[in-house]
Amino acid sequence: MKTKYIIYTCLFVVAFSTACKKNLDLTQKGVYNTDNYFRNETDAVNTISGIYNLLAQEDYISHAETTFDVASDDYWRSGDHAEDEAIENLTYNASNAQINFSWTYKYETVNRSTNAIINIPKITDITPAIKDRSMGEAYFFRAFGYWRLMVIYGDVPIVNEEDYAKSNFNIPKSSIEEVRKQIEADLLKAVDLLPENYGAADFGRVSKGTALGLLTKLYMYWEKLPEAITTGEKLINNSKYALAATYAENFTRANKNSTELLMSVQGLQNVMSNDYTVYYIPRAWGGYGFSQPLKGLADEFELNDPRKSATLLSVGDKIDLGDGKGDTEFTSDLSSTGFSFRKYAVFFPAGSSEGNGVDHNYAVPLMRSSDIYLLVAEAKIRTQGAGAGDALINQVRRRASVLLPPVVNAGMKELIHERRVELAGEGERHQDLMRWDKKNLVDIAAIYNLAKSKAPVDQGKTVTFVRPKHYYYPIPQVEIDKSNGVLKQNPNY
Repeated sequence: MKTKYIIYTCLFVVAFSTACKKNLDLTQKGVYNTDNYFRNETDAVNTISGIYNLLAQEDYISHAETTFDVASDDYWRSGDHAEDEAIENLTYNASNAQINFSWTYKYETVNRSTNAIINIPKITDITPAIKDRSMGEAYFFRAFGYWRLMVIYGDVPIVNEEDYAKSNFNIPKSSIEEVRKQIEADLLKAVDLLPENYGAADFGRVSKGTALGLLTKLYMYWEKLPEAITTGEKLINNSKYALAATYAENFTRANKNSTELLMSVQGLQNVMSNDYTVYYIPRAWGGYGFSQPLKGLADEFELNDPRKSATLLSVGDKIDLGDGKGDTEFTSDLSSTGFSFRKYAVFFPAGSSEGNGVDHNYAVPLMRSSDIYLLVAEAKIRTQGAGAGDALINQVRRRASVLLPPVVNAGMKELIHERRVELAGEGERHQDLMRWDKKNLVDIAAIYNLAKSKAPVDQGKTVTFVRPKHYYYPIPQVEIDKSNGVLKQNPNY
């Protein structure tokens, strides 16, 4: 019997409540299935837009993904979410809300992407360029869904096209090696199909560079360092993915058409909010005040590194909140750690005709070219020795400031420093430390118990990082229960 998949097209109206969750009102515009939907080019484009839409959901990127870095030594969770506190203190279990949200949204990405992969090829009323682009986007996002599942949970089920066609979704876990191969296969197809870049009307779509960037990251986590170098250099040597002229512009409205932004969540005032801004700025300024940077991160920046002032607000710093009152001073009562993330505090300039207060007309970076530059530098250091990554590290440093001295004969110590200050608050630190710990390049358990790695309220508390248990999070218990024994829990949970 042929299975029909129902497709809902909705008009999304986003509104804010006084609580930490958003109210999402849905006005249903039509109900379709695979027999009456995939008719033309417009249907293909709308199907792909439905995948992008997931990125804007609060419990996909902005809250859940941010939470997976609070265990790091870069920032303190703040806020009143017990699930975040458990993740930060490594006391979480299989019923943790964030762990549940993450699983659901990643598999929804896989689901929507596979739906597109199966059905878009059947459309005849579509131009070849849009068909290739749409298929490339679908392959990329399926890879992205599995990438995040693999990084967070390790071994996870792979739902292939045949399973999808048969509605066979109760599947046992595949090994992490098989998941990596699935991600690689999808990304190689995406690289072939996606355009190098887009016109102004399509900024924010994933490109060939996005796929190359994620493939480089995959190879680094896979410890396939030569492949990471080869893949990453294809991106680095393409001017379409060049570093932005300044570091700070990656976190302003100007970044929407930046060559450096390989992947982002595009905001639009009064239509699509940038939840990173809402979560990161102080409550007194209209945010929630979560993810407060630690002094250890502030101290990591070198004296003449302007990335510090672009990344952090420290007590005494001033910022224009766009409220017509001039510059507002960042005071100690706005943060329990003495710092806030400046890079996500974007406000309209005073007197702007477009609005006042928080400006959502910018793109939150999810992957930047500088990340790939530093990964390739790391792979070169680890395969060729100290100094092999100097040229790439210095490109990133020179972009930050000509006052920063160039590195000479840099090893992993210098590379680790550079990734921390360049990517602070962008969700990389905890995963970086864990992959380095697996190779005995750092001692993550010791790092997390340093005084500078803790907020003032957590001084004296011991965080116990258990190897290999804490390299991956548990499979959500609710998913194991629904599987009737098919899905097995990760070890040690």
